[in-house]
This record gives sequence, structure tokens and C-alpha cells, in this order.
Amino acid sequence: MARTTLHSDGILFVSLELSKSKWVLTSSDGGVGLRRVVIDAACWERFEKEICAAKEKFGLPKNAAVKSCYEVGRDGFWIARKLQALGIAVCVVDSASIEVNRRKRRIKNDRVDGEALLRMLIRYERGEQKVWSVVRPPGEDAEDARRPTRELQRMKKERTAHRNRIGSLLALEGLSLPPGVGFEDALDDLRRWNGEPIGENLKKELGREMARLRLVEQQIKQLKLTLANKLRTEHVSEKESYVKHVKALMNLRGMGSSAWVLVVEFLAWRKFTNGKEVGSLAGLTGTPYSSGTTQRDQGISKAGNPRVRTLMVELAWCWLRYQPNSKLSRWYEEKYGGFNKRSRRSGIVAVARKLLVDLWRYVEFGQLPQGAELREAA
Repeated sequence: MARTTLHSDGILFVSLELSKSKWVLTSSDGGVGLRRVVIDAACWERFEKEICAAKEKFGLPKNAAVKSCYEVGRDGFWIARKLQALGIAVCVVDSASIEVNRRKRRIKNDRVDGEALLRMLIRYERGEQKVWSVVRPPGEDAEDARRPTRELQRMKKERTAHRNRIGSLLALEGLSLPPGVGFEDALDDLRRWNGEPIGENLKKELGREMARLRLVEQQIKQLKLTLANKLRTEHVSEKESYVKHVKALMNLRGMGSSAWVLVVEFLAWRKFTNGKEVGSLAGLTGTPYSSGTTQRDQGISKAGNPRVRTLMVELAWCWLRYQPNSKLSRWYEEKYGGFNKRSRRSGIVAVARKLLVDLWRYVEFGQLPQGAELREAA
């Protein structure tokens, strides 16, 4: 009996279940049959051979279109770029949006995950657009532009860790450095509770920890100088056109260097059609729970870019302080000013969402937020 398919356009669907050493390729023509094969990770020669073998198995022509998908993870977006270079359409899927079985115990392995991805890919290509959330890969230049700000955030965390470690080591002996005293000058004079010098191993450990702290502080200083020099450049290249957006945002009072993160992570390369998309991608939109007589607000969705979401909450507090006469600040004071601290903290999330939309409109269309003030010229 001839096998029947639900599709007549002759497309090969392929899902990639990725791991560090192996990739599981699950393919189908949209019918009831499927083909599964395991290959070495990033072995593209074998990948192309298996695509040809899959087309032959399903009776598809050699020039048949191929549509693929994989979950975004540690491998990032280079795989999507490679697939596109091979002429293969690809969907990069947000892992958190994939449907899972709600039973307490469910089977999970590469075979099951690969088949589930394949089924959802077929549904998605047949018009069921909400079956999952598709991630839009940034361009290579846009992805590279994010590196300095992300590195700076990591180094600041590392600096805090070194400082806390030094303080903890001193606290073990009941010690602390007086304000304004150089560490090297005080190291030889440190004494225990009984007046004796600290141990030699502790002194050496403190010295090594301080050396690492000085190194990361120097790197932070150099990276900040690099970003500052980009702002001083009058003519920027096409690859660094986002610098113009950074300059525009930094003209607003209360923004400061946070404009870098907001632009390179969010505003420089994303294209939005309305304010709802802006708030949704930052995870600052509400998630109501309504079933029968049960009505409950679960708070914000926390989807999208966590760096932008965290930054916007911080910027919202700064906005209230440095832009008190803006329409948004007045709205917050009228609505939440008379409530307790908990309500004000909840209200600041609404400010963060509204502020993000206002900043997008300012960068995209030049619309200054109502009542906002610009920095005074130096």
C-alpha cells in the first residue's frame, strides 16, 4: 500500500538535537514515517550526506527544500548561519516555549526530544505559528557588539568576588583594613587578636587575591576607556552605527552608561512594530491566570532578555530621581506614591515597561518622552 502524506510540496523537515559530541538528526517528509541518525557534532560533510539519504528514502527530488530547527543553547547561532549558507531554512527555537508532557514522570531523551521537535516543526510550517517561540538570531556584527558590555558585567562581578574574598579572609582573624590605607602598606602590619602577625600562608593568599583584584580593576578601566573613546568619535563605521543610538540615549538625564547595554542588547538590531512587542520581549508584561472563578495575577512573564529586564528596573528608579517632572514620574507618584514599599516596588515594574517603550520610540522615531529633560551641555 502506498504511503500517503499530508503535504504535496515535497519538503524535507529536519530537527537537530544537539549535544557536545553528538547530534541527533530526525527527518520526515511530513507523513507518518521518519528517519533518525546520530552523527558527530559539527560534522557537516556527514550532515549533507544524511540529508541526501533522507531525501532518497522519502522519494523527494535532490533539489527539494529542506526546513530545519534546533533549540538555542550553548552553541548559539553559528549553526543557524551555517544551515542558511547551505540553503536550508532554519528555526531557532526558545527551549522554554516547547510543549512538554504534564505527567509527574515523563520520558526524556534525545530520541524523544528530536521527534517532538520534528512534529512541532511540521505544525509550525503548516501554519500553527504559536506552537513555539522562534528566536531571531542577531547578525554577526550585532552579536559582536554585545561582547564588551557583557564582558564588563562579568568583570564587575569578578571584582566584587575578589573584594568579598579579601574581606572574608581578614574577618577570619578579626581584622579589616582602615579606610584610605593601601593594602600593601597594611599587609605586613596586620596582627591577630593577640598581637601576633598573621600566618605566612594567609599573608601570601591575601597577596595573590589582591594581585587578581588589581588585574581585573585594570581591565575594567581599559574597557570603559574603549567604550568612552567610541562615544568621542564623530564619524562611526556602518558596523558601529549603534553608537549614534547610545549617544542619543545618554543625552537624557538619568541614563548614563546603561545606554550601552540597552542599545546593543535590545534596540540596535531588533525591529518592533508596536510597544506591546517591546515590553513582551523584555519579559515585563503581565501573566494573568484566569480559569473559571479563579482570577490571579502571576506577575511579569520574565521571558526574553534578562539583562534588559534587570537594567530597566534599575533605570526606572533612576528615572524617578533624575526626571521627576516627566509624565511617567508624575504618573508613578499619583498611582503609587501613597502606598507602602511593597506596592511601590510592584509599581516600579510598570514604570520600567513604560519607560522601555518610551526609550524605543525616542531611539526609533526621535520622540522625546513627555516632560523628560536632556543633559546640560558640558
